[in-house]
Amino acid sequence: MSAPAPSPLAIVDAEPLPRQDEVLTPAALAFVAELHRRFTPRRDELLARRAERRAEIARTSTLDFLPETAAIRADDSWKVAPSPAALDDRRVEITGPTDRKMTINALNSGAKIWLADFEDASAPTWENVVLGQVNMADAYTRNIDFTDERTGKSYALRPNEELATVVMRPRGWHLDERHLVDSVGDGRAVPGALVDFGLYFFHNAQRLLDLGKGPYFYLPKTESHLEARLWNEVFVFAQDHLGIPQGTVRATVLIETITAAYEMEEILYELRDHASGLNAGRWDYLFSIVKNFRDGGAKFVLPDRNAVTMTAPFMRAYTELLVRTCHKRGAHAIGGMAAFIPSRRDEEVNKVAFEKVKADKDREANDGFDGSWVAHPDLVPIAMASFDAVLGDKPHQKDRLRDDVDVKAGDLIAVDSLDARPTYAGLVNAVQVGIRYIEAWLRGLGAVAIFNLMEDAATAEISRSQIWQWINAGVEFERDGQTVKATPELAREVAAEELANLRAELGEEAFAAGHWQQAHDLLLEVSLDEDYVDFLTLPAYEQLKG
Repeated sequence: MSAPAPSPLAIVDAEPLPRQDEVLTPAALAFVAELHRRFTPRRDELLARRAERRAEIARTSTLDFLPETAAIRADDSWKVAPSPAALDDRRVEITGPTDRKMTINALNSGAKIWLADFEDASAPTWENVVLGQVNMADAYTRNIDFTDERTGKSYALRPNEELATVVMRPRGWHLDERHLVDSVGDGRAVPGALVDFGLYFFHNAQRLLDLGKGPYFYLPKTESHLEARLWNEVFVFAQDHLGIPQGTVRATVLIETITAAYEMEEILYELRDHASGLNAGRWDYLFSIVKNFRDGGAKFVLPDRNAVTMTAPFMRAYTELLVRTCHKRGAHAIGGMAAFIPSRRDEEVNKVAFEKVKADKDREANDGFDGSWVAHPDLVPIAMASFDAVLGDKPHQKDRLRDDVDVKAGDLIAVDSLDARPTYAGLVNAVQVGIRYIEAWLRGLGAVAIFNLMEDAATAEISRSQIWQWINAGVEFERDGQTVKATPELAREVAAEELANLRAELGEEAFAAGHWQQAHDLLLEVSLDEDYVDFLTLPAYEQLKG
């Protein structure tokens, strides 16, 4: 007898998980292997192109709309594909990881859409990657329930017609999945984006069609229209390979990098047969500005992250251009996140926060957005009321073309148009939130409530980026009536104080059981290293267990 053919993908360094065989079937792994062999080489080229473009920005301290794609922007004849019925009304979207409890609560939340997140709201442990896929399949087959061991409370799905439509977010192009290695091809780890997309699409595309919906995706961290083109090629191949009708996939692209903001129309054009819309992020967008313009001098220094609201002139230019671009091309414009987590003990905190959320969602609805994000079910009715007031019975407002918007290239990077400066309190907050988030991430949690806000990996990225930028720009703060300069020594002092406060707050036993020292060290490493690492999650992934 001949020896059996080697498995196309080897699962390495992973303890067996319950029900993993339902996800990691030979046919599913063969499909992911095919995606890897066809598309990873181009992915690698595009990552190299990112570095080249960053180097060019370092030399010029500017960005502009692409001259080589001017004809696409000037051609008014093209539109994206019409929305499928399940994606026509997106007025409120809730976001969250794909653990079992969140899956049920998000689907039951009353939101129109659930962003089922395998990216920033999910630490990429192998357990989260695999069991998240199990939970998605169980939700679609109504084979899902959950009982909280601590409270005894049980959770179950409402009727199908009351459930949110799922839009799944895979990991970005830059992250690999170390647990899946091509054993008969190049011997390399498979990109996490292709693992998440491939397993989900393989198991659920037809299942979703049978439910009257489809395989819908959010595409994160996109930096150019060429990266959108690669995703489109993945979609075309995947549909053809599995016998799914072309155009079934729908993708919404997060415009959360400054370079993508200059290519919104081109991104929609590349995905036009599969495009659903664009989304306006916030923390990742600011992180991208710092990352790309970190050599640009004082005019690119951002103030405290919470001082950069969506009404800042350069953020307003970005969001208004996004609405205009989407509606010109027949796509949905989806607004940013309301990250507040209601307090069960302080109604006054809730009252103030709810008023801010309402004002933010009112602004988005009145600006022409077709929907927006919330992080907690209690915020769904607030956001819903804002959009109901503008939309009424209409599913969207794509007919509002916003021809009044005229954004120039310089408007998107006019960071110095904001009348605010970094503060010492902002430095302390960046250190506090950075340490607390990274510690939770190292325990496998990607969505973390910190100081009444739902934080994800973008939070840690903007926190460490601001520390890095302020130190390298020599920013000065007022502290206790004295002027102090942002230095590595000051950051270490603040971090040491936070670690001591956490030890006192938690107690020695609980402190020792966590990853606090490790998180402290990692935050300082990526905040103080002279060589700015592109993504915090790259060194963090090396330290992630499981």
